Amino acid sequence: MTHEHTAAGELHDPAARAVEVPEPGAVTIVVPTFNESANVRRLLHLITESVPSRLPCEVVFVDDSTDDTPRVIREAAEDCPFPVTVLHREEPVGGLGGAVVEGMKAAGSDWIVVMDGDCQHPPSLVPELVATGERANAGLVVASRYLKGGSRAGLAGSYRVAVSRGATWLTKALFPRRLRGISDPMSGFFAIRRGDIAAGALEPLGYKILLELAVRTRPREVTEVPFVFQDRFAGESKSTAREGLRFLRHLVGLRTASPLARMLVFGLIGASGFVPNLLGLWALNRAGMHYVPAEILANQFGVVWNFLLIEHLLFRDRRRHRGGWDRVGRFALLANADLGLRIPLIAVLVHRFGLGALPATALALVTTFVLRFMGTEALVYLPRRTPRSGKDSSRTAARRAV
Repeated sequence: MTHEHTAAGELHDPAARAVEVPEPGAVTIVVPTFNESANVRRLLHLITESVPSRLPCEVVFVDDSTDDTPRVIREAAEDCPFPVTVLHREEPVGGLGGAVVEGMKAAGSDWIVVMDGDCQHPPSLVPELVATGERANAGLVVASRYLKGGSRAGLAGSYRVAVSRGATWLTKALFPRRLRGISDPMSGFFAIRRGDIAAGALEPLGYKILLELAVRTRPREVTEVPFVFQDRFAGESKSTAREGLRFLRHLVGLRTASPLARMLVFGLIGASGFVPNLLGLWALNRAGMHYVPAEILANQFGVVWNFLLIEHLLFRDRRRHRGGWDRVGRFALLANADLGLRIPLIAVLVHRFGLGALPATALALVTTFVLRFMGTEALVYLPRRTPRSGKDSSRTAARRAV
């Protein structure tokens, strides 16, 4: 059964042409939602119009809403010619990205298509994504706004356009190899083979799940299709300043996944700690404090600064293994032990091994830095433990098929 599309942009949508989908053709459409009750009826209507006649499908909503979105989904699903599942999470672990991972685990099809619930991703493109993946034998097919024929027209205002462009440039600069062949790593619209997903390796934070997938578990073959980013049907965008900060933390977490990268960032944070240290020393000297206690006290300003940055940027995902004051105490002890170890080490290098003061100081700095990094990682932030089976399921309050 064919339908005529009249929404803006759909007449020129490359997905509006007939698509021959190779077998296997079944697809699970995963839609993460947060207070999208005004959009889900329209979304299910669009899916009904364009997907089932060309491709057998099921839809899985993973919902973190505080409004009546689950009820609206269930009511709207009564008119759908395909299965609709609602997974409502009482605890939104990992944000919308975490919701997508839960939906992927619940998927029953060979292909999974992830799309937003605000109608900005045209469902008419779903068969084209799957067909392209089958033809190219790809594991991941990205719907890109930046290919010829695509458009970001639905981004509201020049500010959001600039932010999107800047985020795209930043991610591609940080991960040139992992994002090779992906022109739109910020896209939330893509298809992936279920067999190419290593859900246990994913640590989503926020809503940029494609970036998480591409960097941590990128399939060997990746291809793209263009798409026109539509206007939001109803409601307000979830792209807030808070989500922007979560995105930046996510970038840091991805970039520091290897020990060498973590050590580099640890060193940069440590170097930045000299600023509060020197400012504190200057203020205490101006207040008339003797330079020895002033130096010891000023060092604590740097310790606090370093601790806060390391907590929120470098080891955010490992904080749960020790209490807050336990981490503070251990970190402060290691940081001050570094200061106490450095001076005797310099003396040994100068008087015992005959090094000059400058190379001895440089060698001592490198040695104590490596020891402090290893101690901080091992003694303050223990490696993440593998969660026991069933732990994730306890976070999901209900799974209800309609």
